[in-house]
Amino acid sequence: MRQLLPILIIPMIAGCSTMSENEGPAVSEVITADLARADGSWAGVATISKRSDGIFLSLAADAPLAGTFGMHLHAVGKCQGPEFTSAGGHWNPGMKQHGRDNPMGAHGGDLPNVVAGPDKKLTLEYKMPDIMLEGAGGLLDADGGSLIIHEKADDYVTDPSGNSGKRIICGVFKSGNRS
Repeated sequence: MRQLLPILIIPMIAGCSTMSENEGPAVSEVITADLARADGSWAGVATISKRSDGIFLSLAADAPLAGTFGMHLHAVGKCQGPEFTSAGGHWNPGMKQHGRDNPMGAHGGDLPNVVAGPDKKLTLEYKMPDIMLEGAGGLLDADGGSLIIHEKADDYVTDPSGNSGKRIICGVFKSGNRS
């Protein structure tokens, strides 16, 4: 048995290393936003990646407590606490109503709720449909754009913000903060 074990392990290791080299779509652009709480303390990072299979939002953040939180892209790249009203309204280039379940919606800023478990970690990988980053109607216009996390879950219907409550975490996306 001792002599067979090394022979079995080596092909398995070689197989694993070649699989990871060829997986995953090509990434052409990455834009990041450092997230902060109302008191200015660091809360995490949001990343928009332009990949060969679409544009994706990734989130790695710490929530104030376990629960479900609404999240939206906002029209202005400014995050002045404590209420983050400087971020403006939801990014809405199509002038639609709010909510993915609203028959008159959804607008460009609508994102799925994020859930923090007992560890208070918020993570998400979301393919954003019909989003333009630059140009007319793009998120990254002259004043940039932002990501806001709200204190409660978005009900996906109620205009203008899904009854998601106060803005508790904010981060700015700008053309200049690309990786």
